[in-house]
Amino acid sequence: MAEGDGEALFMAVDGGGTGCRARLETADGKVLGGGLAGPAATRIGIDASWAAISTAFGNALAEAGIARDAAGHIRAGIGVAGLSRQGAREALEAKAHPFASVRFASDGEIACLGAHGGRDGAIVIVGTGSCGLARLAGQTIKIGGYGFPISDEGSGAYLGLRVVRAAMMAHDGRIARTALLGEIMGRFGDDPGKAVRWMDRATATDYAAFAPIVVRHADEGDPAARRIMQDAAAAIETIGRALFERGAERLSLIGGLASVIESWLAPDLRRRLSPQLGDSLDGAAILAGRPAAVE
Repeated sequence: MAEGDGEALFMAVDGGGTGCRARLETADGKVLGGGLAGPAATRIGIDASWAAISTAFGNALAEAGIARDAAGHIRAGIGVAGLSRQGAREALEAKAHPFASVRFASDGEIACLGAHGGRDGAIVIVGTGSCGLARLAGQTIKIGGYGFPISDEGSGAYLGLRVVRAAMMAHDGRIARTALLGEIMGRFGDDPGKAVRWMDRATATDYAAFAPIVVRHADEGDPAARRIMQDAAAAIETIGRALFERGAERLSLIGGLASVIESWLAPDLRRRLSPQLGDSLDGAAILAGRPAAVE
C-alpha cells in the first residue's frame, strides 16, 4: 500500500500565470509529494489551464507513489489566476478529476488564506501588478488589481511606466536628467522613436523589467528614482489603509517587490503589518480542508 492510502490527504495547487505548483500533504502538514507544470491562468484557455493543473497534481501524486485511480480519498484545493473571468469557475468545476472533492478559489484568495493561517486577514500583493484582498467574516473584498496600465498602482509595471515616462521628459529637457533616467534612455539608444516602437508592443512584464533598475538607483540616492519609489509606496499605502478601514486586523505584504516597497512605507503603516504565516500552497491546502496550523 502506498504511503497515505486510507488516511485524510490534501492536494494543494497554485495555478499562476507563470507556472503551476502542486503539493500533497497529510493533515499535520507532512509533504508527501510535489509537482510543477507550466502556466495555468485562465487567460490561456480553460483546457490549457486544466492541463497544467492536472500535470502538476499528477506529478505530486506520482512522487507520493499514489496512482490517479487511487486518489479517491484525497481532497483538493486549487487556486487559479483569472478565476473571476466569466464562466471560468463553472468550466473548471465541470472538469473530471480523481479526488474526493475539489474546491476552487482565485490565486489571491489562497495567498490570503495562507498568509493568515486560514483566519481572517488581508494582503497587498506587490509584484508585476498589485492588488489588495481581504477575507473578513466569510466575505472576500478586493481593492485595485484591475490591470495595467489603468490600475496596478505601486507595482513593478507601475515603476517601469513611471521611469520610462520620466526618461522621455528628461530627454526633452522638461526635467533634470539623472543617472537613472540616462540609463533608461540608453536602453533605447537615446532615441525616443525606439522607445515609442517598444511601447507599441510592451506588456506589463516588459515594463516591470525596469523595476530593479529603479530600486538600485533609489538605493544609491538618485533623486528621480527616490521620487518614483515614494510615489509607488504611497499608492500601496492607499490600498493597505483602505483594507484596514474595511475591518482587516491583520495585513501582510506579499509578492516579489513586497520587501522593497515595505521599506518605503510610512512608519505607522509598517508597524501595523503582520508577518506571513504561510504561502499560497498552504492556503490551497486549507481551502481543501486541511486543518490550519495553530499560530
